[in-house]
Amino acid sequence: MAERPAYDTLSTIAPSTIRLVWLLLVSRIRAQWQYRASFWADVLGQATLVPLEFLEVYVLLHAAPIYGGMSLAQAAALYGMTSVAFGMADLVFGQLDSVNRHIKRGTLEVILTRPLSPLVQLITQDLQLRRLGRVVTGLVLYLVALGYADVTWSVQNLALAVLAPVGGFIIFGALFLFACGTLFFVLDGNQAVNAFTYGGRYASSVPGSVLMTPVKVFFTFVVPSTLIAYVPTAVLTGAELPAFWWPGLAWLTIPIGLAMWLLLLGYWKLALRHYTGAGG
Repeated sequence: MAERPAYDTLSTIAPSTIRLVWLLLVSRIRAQWQYRASFWADVLGQATLVPLEFLEVYVLLHAAPIYGGMSLAQAAALYGMTSVAFGMADLVFGQLDSVNRHIKRGTLEVILTRPLSPLVQLITQDLQLRRLGRVVTGLVLYLVALGYADVTWSVQNLALAVLAPVGGFIIFGALFLFACGTLFFVLDGNQAVNAFTYGGRYASSVPGSVLMTPVKVFFTFVVPSTLIAYVPTAVLTGAELPAFWWPGLAWLTIPIGLAMWLLLLGYWKLALRHYTGAGG
C-alpha cells in the first residue's frame, strides 16, 4: 500500500514550495520552447479551433437572426467568454484528467514520495503552452463581439466583463479536479468525466435557453455551466434572459467556483486515500 502523503491539498503550499513549483514550470516551458517550429504549429492548431467550432453557431444564425434569444454578436461574445475561461482552465488544470495513466503505470508512487503536494505536481507535470492559442483567439472573439453587441459600458459592466471569465476559469478548474478524483475510483472513466468537463464547456458555449429542460437543469444546478457565460453575457449585452435564470447569478460565478473547489478538495483527499498502490 502506498504511504499516505502529508501534502495532499493546496493549503500546505509554503513560499519555498512556490519557488520550487516556479522552477519546475520554467524548466518545462524551456523544454517546449526548444522545438519552436513544432510549438508554433501546435499553437496555431489550437488557435484555429475557436473559429472553426464557432462556425456551428454562425451557420445557425445565418439561417435565423436570433439564436436562443441572442443575436450573432451576443452569441459570439458568449462563445468567446467560454473559450477564454475553458482555455485557461485547460492550460492550467487540463492535465489532471490523465491521473489514471500514472495509476496504471505505477508512476503515481513516485509522485506520492516527493515532499510536494501530489495535486501541485499533477497540475505542473505537463503544462502545454500550445493551449494558449485557444485562449488568445477566444479573447479576440470576446472583445470584438462585445464591441458589436452595443454594451452600455459602466463600471459595473466593465467589472462583470472581466470577472465573469475569471469565475468560469475557477469553475472549469474545479470540474477538472472532480475528473481527477473520480478517475481514482473509475480507472477507465475518461468518457464519463468528459461529460462534466468538455460537456460542460459545450453547454456553456450556447444560449442556455436552447437546451432541453433536463439538460438545462443539470448544467445549471449540478454542473453550473450556464452560469459561466450565458447569464453574464445576457446581462452584459441586454439579451432576454428567461425566468429560469436570475440576473444576479451573473455575479456569483467566482463564489460558486470557490465553493466548488472547497468541496472538491475534500473529494480529492478522499480519492487519494482510496488509492492503495500499484501492487508492486
